[in-house]
Amino acid sequence: MPAYNAAATLERTIADIPRGSVDEIILVDDCSTDNTVEVARRLGLTVIVHDRNTGYGGNQKTCYTHALERGADIVVMIHPDYQYDSRVIPVAAELIRLDNCDVILGSRIRSRAETLQGGMPVWKYVANRFLTVVENIALGQNLGDFHSGFRAYRREVLETVPWQNNSDDFVFDTQFLAQAVSAGFRLADIPVPVRYFQEASSINFRRSLKYGLLTLWVLVLFWLNRLKLYRSAIFRLNRPA
Repeated sequence: MPAYNAAATLERTIADIPRGSVDEIILVDDCSTDNTVEVARRLGLTVIVHDRNTGYGGNQKTCYTHALERGADIVVMIHPDYQYDSRVIPVAAELIRLDNCDVILGSRIRSRAETLQGGMPVWKYVANRFLTVVENIALGQNLGDFHSGFRAYRREVLETVPWQNNSDDFVFDTQFLAQAVSAGFRLADIPVPVRYFQEASSINFRRSLKYGLLTLWVLVLFWLNRLKLYRSAIFRLNRPA
């Protein structure tokens, strides 16, 4: 759980995780200004505290580093803001355990009406649909939502993909998926109900615009790498896939 000011929602997120479905919950706090750390420790989580704010991508790097060090075979990343339904964690993990796929994304988009009624802003819905269509075409996938904050990975994915070279900002997620596709891993998604409310994390329009442009740039780098015209450091695998 990459956390930043999640004190108001963390306990509800944890409470919904089915008992016995996870071996350990690691929360990395990115210099929250509220009492996220105190709440996490009270709940018995494994807590790592950054001494400086590293950003969303930088937070995930710490999450995955510690998960691998602790011997995780399947790693599920979920935002602790109670936006994503944590009850589906065992479903995602089981699909990976059964070797149906290597990466699972939680799709927030089942229908336009349901998504908008759930509280997703119209401009964010339009941007999500546009980017997801472009990413599906560019990466040869058929996913419903490339920009989900619910993801599950097989250990081998985290050991192969050079996510350490990725951005510390939000585009980390896009880079990771492009890397996984480039390495030949199998991506899939499952529907995950989401909730939009005041305490749920979100980025503003300006940062969303920057994120969208950087996402398109990642796709350019992906194809430059595939055509062997330019090999970016983010596509240099840690080991053969």
